[in-house]
Amino acid sequence: MNSISYMIGYKRWWYNQYIKVVVLGHVAYHMLLGQMPWKGVFGFLRRLLFFLSKMKHNKYVKSGSETKITLYVPAFPTKAFFKACNKVASVEKKMPCVSVLLSVTSGCRYRCEHCYQKYDIGKDVKIEYLLDVVRTLDRMGVAFFNIEGGEPFLVYERLKAVCAAVTTGEIWVNSTGDGMTRERLLELRGLGVKGIMFSLHAPEPEAINRFMGREDAWENLRTGMALCHECGLDVAVNSCLMKSDFYDGSFQRVMDLARSLGVSIMQLIKPKPSGGWLGSDMEIFSQDDLAHVERLAFEYNNMPAYRDYPYIAAQISDEHKSMFGCTSGGTDRFYVNAKGDVQPCEFLNISFGNIQQEPFETIYERMRSVFDVPGDSWLCEKYAQDIHSLYQASGAKSLPLDPELSARIYRQWDRGSCPDFYEKVVKL
Repeated sequence: MNSISYMIGYKRWWYNQYIKVVVLGHVAYHMLLGQMPWKGVFGFLRRLLFFLSKMKHNKYVKSGSETKITLYVPAFPTKAFFKACNKVASVEKKMPCVSVLLSVTSGCRYRCEHCYQKYDIGKDVKIEYLLDVVRTLDRMGVAFFNIEGGEPFLVYERLKAVCAAVTTGEIWVNSTGDGMTRERLLELRGLGVKGIMFSLHAPEPEAINRFMGREDAWENLRTGMALCHECGLDVAVNSCLMKSDFYDGSFQRVMDLARSLGVSIMQLIKPKPSGGWLGSDMEIFSQDDLAHVERLAFEYNNMPAYRDYPYIAAQISDEHKSMFGCTSGGTDRFYVNAKGDVQPCEFLNISFGNIQQEPFETIYERMRSVFDVPGDSWLCEKYAQDIHSLYQASGAKSLPLDPELSARIYRQWDRGSCPDFYEKVVKL
């Protein structure tokens, strides 16, 4: 098991100074070797420092010799971290994407009620197509690879091939634990996988089983986490909680459970009207509700009383207009589903094309032309009803919407204003 420790307060401040010194040395070294131009280097350093300032309320997670300062940026001081730093190397309007979520299969033996792939009906794309995409993204500068299913361990050879195709990048695998073995985890660790992300949506085993649609969901999760610790892989969780959970003590019980299981990072996901929940009556989080959740995340990430609890990466905080806004469409990340559809986000059920029918680069450029400038609107919520209406009216058999129907969504949409980070970073 990797030794996990957390940094808050003055320890985090001092570690930030250490990061700055190491990054400066890294830049100077590569400039002396002629691998980095002198022109623009001071702007690059200012932008990087500005990014670090946005992490001031995060709980830093030290695992062995590596430290995570936020979820979707590779751990410092790995090669993948410095690769991700290239995002702020220029001030062009379209900053490069650094993260991708990629599904290797839609096959799964669970029936999670919220699954955003619930209606992604179709055959898994041939592995050669996925490998070409991974290699292309690796060359393009993507530094964080999140690999998922369905359940990726049910198609282990595909999972292994995708991980092996990454040359410089941090790899995390999303799993329920179904199909996981010690031998497979050790092999994946040897291929560069840093950790496994499980689903933890309730504080009690019975509720976990019910939510995920299997009587052994809790047992698979608990056993899978124990295997990861045994094999030296970090453990994180995705947690999708209802509004009431943040008021009745369920959130706190989930955090207690996560700590007892050795979880180091919790990605807190606001319930989304997509996939299995597309067209349903979702609980409305008011501005006061969102502020309440943010306060809870802040307390767990910064108060000494919660020092040894997992770091909470709350989507509603990271995607706030004062931070990074909506990061979909390659602004920071995007999604390739198991059928080969290129989507702006796993929660946004539209497609810009399929890698079996067109070159990936063509599809990607089409998507980036729509996501030319960052925006702060939560598109997956704002246009969920439009997507659902088109899905029903068209008689479509599966999601995401095909490219033609998808265009009817994005041609007229309003992506909001440029978020604080992107608005300011181009001025530095």
